[in-house]
Amino acid sequence: MLRWYQAKLAKRPILTASLSSGILFGSGDVLAQQAVDRKGLEKHDFARTGRMALYGGAVFGPVATGWYRILQRHVVMKSTITTAAARVAADQIVFAPTQLTVFLSAMSIMEGTDPIEKLRHSFVPSYKANLLVWPFVQAVNFTFVPLELRVLVVNLVSLGWNCFLSLLNSGDK
Repeated sequence: MLRWYQAKLAKRPILTASLSSGILFGSGDVLAQQAVDRKGLEKHDFARTGRMALYGGAVFGPVATGWYRILQRHVVMKSTITTAAARVAADQIVFAPTQLTVFLSAMSIMEGTDPIEKLRHSFVPSYKANLLVWPFVQAVNFTFVPLELRVLVVNLVSLGWNCFLSLLNSGDK
């Protein structure tokens, strides 16, 4: 399966990352609604799942693919450890807050609510939670994972993270 995925990435990296991101973002929302909230199929909010999948596929997949290429090309230090540390720092200082802002704003716009209010209410808690999870994941990702598989690794870890974001975005505790 991994070889098949790598072959697809080699031929169409943006499309492959976008499709896998869309599927895994949507799956994170399904987990949030079914495993955490225990809504059941009859109360499942399919529009919410669709919004998450759309964001993952249309925004996160292509943007993350480009971001990891930029880091690979432009953030290179004297050692593997300092390179990974610099990439993690850039990821957490530039990419993470930008993506959280875009995510919360996009979700709010698709839901027909006020993006400024959503950012006021949700940005700080989501960024704090981000800092507890992603620096460690990205340190491993940037040190051991080949460039073409980094979005997939992030997407797999994101099953839980997207569950959290979906709950945060929906206002669930």
